[in-house]
Amino acid sequence: MSQGYFITGTDTGIGKTWSTVALMQYFKNQGKSVLGMKPVASGCDEIDGQLRNEDALLLQQHASIMLPYRQVNFYAFAPPVSPHIAARQAGVEIELDEITRQYHQLKKQAEIILVEGVGGWMVPLNAGQDIADLAQKLDIPVIVVVGIRLGCINQARMTFGALQKSGVQCHGWIAACVEQEMLMLNENIQTISQSTDMPLIAVLPYLEKLDPQRLSTEIKLKF
Repeated sequence: MSQGYFITGTDTGIGKTWSTVALMQYFKNQGKSVLGMKPVASGCDEIDGQLRNEDALLLQQHASIMLPYRQVNFYAFAPPVSPHIAARQAGVEIELDEITRQYHQLKKQAEIILVEGVGGWMVPLNAGQDIADLAQKLDIPVIVVVGIRLGCINQARMTFGALQKSGVQCHGWIAACVEQEMLMLNENIQTISQSTDMPLIAVLPYLEKLDPQRLSTEIKLKF
Protein backbone atom coordinates (compact mmCIF):
# COMPACT_ATOMS: atom_id res chain seq x y z
CA MET A 1 0.00 0.00 0.00
CA SER A 2 1.36 3.40 -0.95
CA GLN A 3 1.83 6.37 1.35
CA GLY A 4 1.79 10.04 0.41
CA TYR A 5 3.28 13.14 2.03
CA PHE A 6 2.53 16.77 1.22
CA ILE A 7 5.57 19.05 1.30
CA THR A 8 4.76 22.67 2.04
CA GLY A 9 6.89 25.58 3.17
CA THR A 10 7.01 28.93 4.88
CA ASP A 11 7.56 30.83 1.61
CA THR A 12 8.86 30.49 -1.91
CA GLY A 13 12.56 29.85 -2.52
CA ILE A 14 13.18 28.30 0.90
CA GLY A 15 14.32 24.80 -0.04
CA LYS A 16 11.10 22.83 -0.61
CA THR A 17 12.34 21.10 -3.74
CA TRP A 18 15.75 20.15 -2.37
CA SER A 19 14.02 18.89 0.77
CA THR A 20 11.61 16.85 -1.35
CA VAL A 21 14.47 15.37 -3.36
CA ALA A 22 16.31 14.55 -0.10
CA LEU A 23 13.21 12.74 1.14
CA MET A 24 12.94 10.88 -2.16
CA GLN A 25 16.53 9.71 -1.79
CA TYR A 26 15.91 8.76 1.86
CA PHE A 27 13.03 6.49 0.91
CA LYS A 28 14.94 5.01 -2.04
CA ASN A 29 17.80 4.19 0.36
CA GLN A 30 15.25 2.19 2.35
CA GLY A 31 14.35 0.19 -0.72
CA LYS A 32 11.10 1.99 -1.42
CA SER A 33 9.85 3.00 -4.85
CA VAL A 34 9.29 6.77 -4.88
CA LEU A 35 7.57 9.30 -7.12
CA GLY A 36 7.35 13.07 -6.77
CA MET A 37 4.85 15.51 -8.17
CA LYS A 38 4.61 19.28 -8.22
CA PRO A 39 1.08 19.64 -9.55
CA VAL A 40 1.17 23.42 -9.90
CA ALA A 41 4.20 25.46 -10.96
CA SER A 42 4.69 29.01 -12.21
CA GLY A 43 7.91 30.45 -13.53
CA CYS A 44 8.26 27.76 -16.18
CA ASP A 45 10.59 27.88 -19.18
CA GLU A 46 9.74 26.77 -22.69
CA ILE A 47 11.74 23.68 -23.63
CA ASP A 48 11.14 22.01 -27.00
CA GLY A 49 7.89 23.91 -27.31
CA GLN A 50 6.55 22.84 -23.90
CA LEU A 51 6.51 24.66 -20.56
CA ARG A 52 8.78 23.01 -18.02
CA ASN A 53 9.52 23.93 -14.40
CA GLU A 54 13.03 23.50 -12.99
CA ASP A 55 11.79 22.09 -9.67
CA ALA A 56 9.38 19.66 -11.32
CA LEU A 57 12.18 18.44 -13.59
CA LEU A 58 14.26 17.61 -10.50
CA LEU A 59 11.39 15.57 -9.06
CA GLN A 60 11.00 13.78 -12.38
CA GLN A 61 14.74 13.10 -12.55
CA HIS A 62 15.10 11.67 -9.03
CA ALA A 63 12.03 9.42 -9.04
CA SER A 64 12.25 5.64 -9.10
CA ILE A 65 10.32 5.62 -12.39
CA MET A 66 10.69 8.13 -15.23
CA LEU A 67 7.21 9.61 -15.56
CA PRO A 68 5.91 11.74 -18.42
CA TYR A 69 6.39 15.36 -17.42
CA ARG A 70 2.67 16.11 -17.36
CA GLN A 71 2.16 13.52 -14.61
CA VAL A 72 4.72 15.35 -12.46
CA ASN A 73 3.53 18.89 -13.21
CA PHE A 74 -0.02 19.09 -14.54
CA TYR A 75 -0.47 22.88 -14.32
CA ALA A 76 2.56 24.73 -15.73
CA PHE A 77 2.63 28.50 -16.21
CA ALA A 78 5.32 30.78 -17.63
CA PRO A 79 5.03 33.96 -15.52
CA PRO A 80 6.86 33.78 -12.16
CA VAL A 81 3.78 35.00 -10.28
CA SER A 82 1.21 33.54 -7.90
CA PRO A 83 -0.39 30.54 -9.65
CA HIS A 84 -3.95 31.84 -9.44
CA ILE A 85 -2.87 34.97 -11.34
CA ALA A 86 -0.83 32.97 -13.88
CA ALA A 87 -3.72 30.58 -14.41
CA ARG A 88 -6.19 33.43 -14.94
CA GLN A 89 -3.86 35.02 -17.51
CA ALA A 90 -3.63 31.66 -19.30
CA GLY A 91 -7.40 31.17 -19.24
CA VAL A 92 -7.05 28.07 -17.07
CA GLU A 93 -8.83 27.04 -13.88
CA ILE A 94 -6.69 25.06 -11.41
CA GLU A 95 -8.98 22.22 -10.35
CA LEU A 96 -8.19 20.39 -7.10
CA ASP A 97 -10.22 17.39 -8.23
CA GLU A 98 -7.94 16.98 -11.24
CA ILE A 99 -4.83 17.14 -9.04
CA THR A 100 -6.35 14.56 -6.71
CA ARG A 101 -7.06 12.29 -9.67
CA GLN A 102 -3.46 12.60 -10.84
CA TYR A 103 -2.23 11.81 -7.33
CA HIS A 104 -4.29 8.62 -7.13
CA GLN A 105 -2.91 7.54 -10.51
CA LEU A 106 0.64 7.86 -9.14
CA LYS A 107 -0.31 5.88 -6.02
CA LYS A 108 -0.77 2.84 -8.27
CA GLN A 109 2.83 3.09 -9.46
CA ALA A 110 4.99 3.54 -6.31
CA GLU A 111 5.11 2.97 -2.58
CA ILE A 112 5.86 6.59 -1.64
CA ILE A 113 4.37 9.68 -3.30
CA LEU A 114 5.73 13.10 -2.36
CA VAL A 115 3.58 16.06 -3.41
CA GLU A 116 5.34 19.42 -3.38
CA GLY A 117 3.21 22.51 -3.03
CA VAL A 118 3.87 25.89 -4.59
CA GLY A 119 5.02 28.80 -2.43
CA GLY A 120 3.70 28.79 1.12
CA TRP A 121 0.71 27.27 2.91
CA MET A 122 -1.82 29.97 1.99
CA VAL A 123 -0.92 30.56 -1.67
CA PRO A 124 -4.15 30.89 -3.72
CA LEU A 125 -4.72 28.34 -6.48
CA ASN A 126 -8.01 29.72 -7.78
CA ALA A 127 -10.67 32.21 -6.72
CA GLY A 128 -11.70 30.25 -3.65
CA GLN A 129 -9.07 27.61 -2.84
CA ASP A 130 -5.44 27.59 -1.77
CA ILE A 131 -2.59 25.20 -0.98
CA ALA A 132 -4.14 24.39 2.40
CA ASP A 133 -7.32 23.24 0.64
CA LEU A 134 -5.27 21.02 -1.68
CA ALA A 135 -3.47 19.36 1.24
CA GLN A 136 -6.78 18.78 2.99
CA LYS A 137 -8.32 17.29 -0.16
CA LEU A 138 -5.38 14.91 -0.69
CA ASP A 139 -5.71 13.93 2.99
CA ILE A 140 -2.06 13.00 3.48
CA PRO A 141 0.41 13.98 6.24
CA VAL A 142 2.10 17.35 5.83
CA ILE A 143 5.82 18.04 6.16
CA VAL A 144 6.77 21.71 6.55
CA VAL A 145 10.02 23.12 5.18
CA VAL A 146 11.28 26.20 7.01
CA GLY A 147 13.91 28.21 5.18
CA ILE A 148 16.34 29.31 7.88
CA ARG A 149 16.95 32.97 7.11
CA LEU A 150 16.13 36.33 8.64
CA GLY A 151 12.41 36.38 9.46
CA CYS A 152 12.08 32.60 9.58
CA ILE A 153 10.85 32.47 13.19
CA ASN A 154 7.85 34.66 12.43
CA GLN A 155 7.09 32.80 9.19
CA ALA A 156 7.40 29.41 10.86
CA ARG A 157 5.15 30.31 13.77
CA MET A 158 2.47 31.73 11.48
CA THR A 159 2.62 28.66 9.23
CA PHE A 160 2.47 26.25 12.17
CA GLY A 161 -0.54 28.14 13.53
CA ALA A 162 -2.35 27.96 10.20
CA LEU A 163 -1.58 24.24 9.92
CA GLN A 164 -3.01 23.59 13.36
CA LYS A 165 -6.12 25.59 12.55
CA SER A 166 -6.67 23.66 9.31
CA GLY A 167 -6.68 20.34 11.16
CA VAL A 168 -4.31 18.52 8.80
CA GLN A 169 -2.04 15.78 10.08
CA CYS A 170 1.49 17.18 10.52
CA HIS A 171 4.31 14.67 10.26
CA GLY A 172 7.19 17.01 11.06
CA TRP A 173 9.30 19.89 9.84
CA ILE A 174 12.60 20.38 8.08
CA ALA A 175 15.05 23.22 8.72
CA ALA A 176 16.56 24.10 5.34
CA CYS A 177 19.69 26.22 5.69
CA VAL A 178 19.37 28.42 2.62
CA GLU A 179 21.92 31.08 3.58
CA GLN A 180 25.64 30.42 3.74
CA GLU A 181 26.20 32.91 6.55
CA MET A 182 23.15 32.81 8.81
CA LEU A 183 23.64 34.59 12.12
CA MET A 184 22.58 32.57 15.18
CA LEU A 185 21.62 29.56 13.07
CA ASN A 186 21.25 27.07 15.92
CA GLU A 187 19.42 29.59 18.09
CA ASN A 188 16.88 30.21 15.33
CA ILE A 189 16.26 26.49 14.85
CA GLN A 190 15.93 25.96 18.60
CA THR A 191 13.42 28.81 18.90
CA ILE A 192 11.32 27.37 16.07
CA SER A 193 11.47 23.89 17.63
CA GLN A 194 10.10 25.29 20.88
CA SER A 195 7.09 26.78 19.07
CA THR A 196 5.70 23.49 17.76
CA ASP A 197 4.99 19.93 18.83
CA MET A 198 5.99 18.68 15.39
CA PRO A 199 9.27 16.75 15.42
CA LEU A 200 12.27 18.20 13.63
CA ILE A 201 12.92 15.68 10.85
CA ALA A 202 16.17 17.15 9.55
CA VAL A 203 18.48 20.13 9.47
CA LEU A 204 19.63 20.31 5.86
CA PRO A 205 22.98 22.12 5.52
CA TYR A 206 23.66 24.90 3.05
CA LEU A 207 25.06 23.46 -0.18
CA GLU A 208 26.14 25.22 -3.36
CA LYS A 209 25.02 22.26 -5.47
CA LEU A 210 22.24 19.73 -4.91
CA ASP A 211 23.55 16.48 -3.42
CA PRO A 212 20.54 14.24 -2.65
CA GLN A 213 22.59 11.48 -1.01
CA ARG A 214 24.36 13.95 1.28
CA LEU A 215 21.10 15.63 2.26
CA SER A 216 19.29 12.33 2.81
CA THR A 217 21.77 11.36 5.55
CA GLU A 218 20.47 14.27 7.64
CA ILE A 219 16.94 12.84 7.82
CA LYS A 220 16.78 11.18 11.20
CA LEU A 221 13.14 10.38 11.83
CA LYS A 222 11.91 6.94 10.84
CA PHE A 223 8.79 7.01 8.70
